[in-house]
Amino acid sequence: MSRSPVQSVTLVLAAALAALPATAWAQRDTVPLTPMDTSPVPGATGPAPAPRITPFSNLGGEGPQQDTNAPVTFTADEVEYDRERGLVTARGKVEAWQGERLLRADEFTYDRNTGVTTARGNVQLLEPDGSVLFADYVELKDRFRDGVLEGVRALLAANGKMAANGARRTGGTISELGQVVYTACDLCKDDPTAPPLWQVQARRATQDKDALRISYRDAQVRMFGWPVLYTPYFSHPDPSTPRASGFLFPTFGITRFLGGFVAVPYFWAIDETSDLTIAPVFSTRQYPNLGLEYRKLFNSGEIQGSASIGGLNGKDTQGEKGLAGHIFLKGRFTVDEHWRAGFDLNRATNEIYLRTFRYDYRRVLTSQVYAEGFWDTEAYARFDARAYQGLRTTDDTRQVPYVLPNIFYERAPREKVLGGYLTMDAGLLGIYREIGSQSQRIATRARWERPEVDAAGGVWTFKVQGDALGYRAQGQQEPPINLPDANGTQALGNIRAAVDWRMPFVRDAGAWGSQTLEPRVQLVTGPRMVPQRTVPNEDSVDFEFTDANLFALNRFNGRDRQEGGSRVDTAMRGIWDFPNGGLVEGLVGRSFRLDNDFRSENPYPLSGLENRASAYVARLRVAPVAWFETIGRVRTNGEQPLKTQLVDTVATVSTGRVSTSAGYLQSVPLPYLNPVRRREEVGLGVAGRINDHWRVIVSGKYDLNLERMVLIQGGLVYEDECFILDARFVRRFAQDPTTLSEYAGNTMVLFRIGFKTLGEYYFRAI
Repeated sequence: MSRSPVQSVTLVLAAALAALPATAWAQRDTVPLTPMDTSPVPGATGPAPAPRITPFSNLGGEGPQQDTNAPVTFTADEVEYDRERGLVTARGKVEAWQGERLLRADEFTYDRNTGVTTARGNVQLLEPDGSVLFADYVELKDRFRDGVLEGVRALLAANGKMAANGARRTGGTISELGQVVYTACDLCKDDPTAPPLWQVQARRATQDKDALRISYRDAQVRMFGWPVLYTPYFSHPDPSTPRASGFLFPTFGITRFLGGFVAVPYFWAIDETSDLTIAPVFSTRQYPNLGLEYRKLFNSGEIQGSASIGGLNGKDTQGEKGLAGHIFLKGRFTVDEHWRAGFDLNRATNEIYLRTFRYDYRRVLTSQVYAEGFWDTEAYARFDARAYQGLRTTDDTRQVPYVLPNIFYERAPREKVLGGYLTMDAGLLGIYREIGSQSQRIATRARWERPEVDAAGGVWTFKVQGDALGYRAQGQQEPPINLPDANGTQALGNIRAAVDWRMPFVRDAGAWGSQTLEPRVQLVTGPRMVPQRTVPNEDSVDFEFTDANLFALNRFNGRDRQEGGSRVDTAMRGIWDFPNGGLVEGLVGRSFRLDNDFRSENPYPLSGLENRASAYVARLRVAPVAWFETIGRVRTNGEQPLKTQLVDTVATVSTGRVSTSAGYLQSVPLPYLNPVRRREEVGLGVAGRINDHWRVIVSGKYDLNLERMVLIQGGLVYEDECFILDARFVRRFAQDPTTLSEYAGNTMVLFRIGFKTLGEYYFRAI
């Protein structure tokens, strides 16, 4: 059966690619790289005497820079010189170099009259950039910069491989190749003549090492030997360059929100330290959209940012219309060995725009400028100013706060003070709103701890913590604070002293490891605090009582809420350590108030601290073997221990290539959070590696209270040395809190196809 010319070329070039050595140095001989005396030998027509050997250690990147105009020098097993014709012929392990270029061949001929060099048999040409050319026959001139090559194969950077029937090189930088095949894929070990996973096949190609690009004419992209794309012209960066300007693979598809759409991103490498990606999006249902991504490196820092501008026409956008856009910009800079500074600028038109165009969505956008200092482990300082933007239609932007200033300084001396460790801090905070509550606060705290071990092995820790706060507040009766008794100027102080005792009882379990039982008791005392409704509250809005803060001197978050009075904290901890490194560990604890008047100090209903005897808190971690672990936290009603207020648990099983995780979350309604509702969710995720190249992940979350799914997502990934296929599906069920309708951007289907060293192709359903 006859083959077409294209098929014949493909088979020949596939065989040529298969003939490439594993590395550029696979065929290098062991003859020392030494220059020789190439001066004429009077009357010599036969083999020359053995070459004169002199030390040589200046090839490549080490030592002084090579002179690109230096004469051609070579070594060989055998050399002949024809004086009448001016021909020097070398045979057997020939190595010839000029400047930073090295030529190896079985036979080498140099015409001293014309300066033309020819080489035959296992020809290798090593370039200054590290690439290697292989050829059956080479004819070079102008100090190896110009020439013609036959039967060309090449090993390029980033695992790039190229083969061609022939090539012509000009100036050492531009190579024109005929009947070319290029790929970055490894060939099949069982059948090296088989087509690679992908390849670019073209009638002609040009490799420009100054522009760092490879351009093709009449090109086909083939997968497993089958053509999938034809283009009369195609260009991609040379594999030796990590970044170069040019169009990226287009994005196109059909979605409910956009209809038919296409995006043609362009990457602009502005200079060595900055670049810009421009991504216009055109669709049939929405206005055009333009996205930008910018990066800039400095000697002392960097700037990164993204921005977009477009429009919403009201179709599937909850009625939102008009011009829309966003900007996310951040900068980080090092000032000196102690100080660094930065800024974040984050603004967007609305929530619908970010969700539907799949830009990085955040419930609240924070913009800030800051400077922070570090002095080893002893001191830290931060100065910042912040502005927030709420994106939901229910947010009243006039009530969104501005923070100016926010100053914090902390110091922890290395030297002990009275035998213990001292930590001190001070801060200044200002909160402003266009309408509503405003406040300024100055706060300082000093904390001292001294651990001691008694003769019986008990661990005693003595603790003292003092807080001093000053407030100036107005408009506290207005939303969102709603504390009419907190207006005015006031000063507050609080001091907490504690004695913490724990006794670890350890039992040797022999072949089963060791067991530890550790009771712990802490007595905390201090003055009772004023009713919390008389104090502004900006940084202590949320609170959750768990085992993590059971023994904290002030268990409330932030500084605006202070815990006073006396109490006793108790816990029992047990741990079983196995010889294989596994363990089972658990803790149960509870706190008891010693005074009756405490409810005015606790502004958090259903938090677990609303009664004199607190709720029970517990933790359990089970990890008996390396492939299984589960950890859970529970808070139960103090009067009804079987009635849970909080359950948060996660379990993970990893068996070889498959990892499975499951979780459960349950929380009672918290009046100080919005929306006020009971939460009960379960989640399950499975991630597996099918083989060395294929990976799959599937996960989901179900709301038991709402009786519907919250999230479904899955992904399938294939990746090898030259190709990436990434398919992902994400389905959220988020609703607009005003209309209770699902957001248009809840569903996303993403396909990512990457031809390494060529570019990537994206398909995205928004």
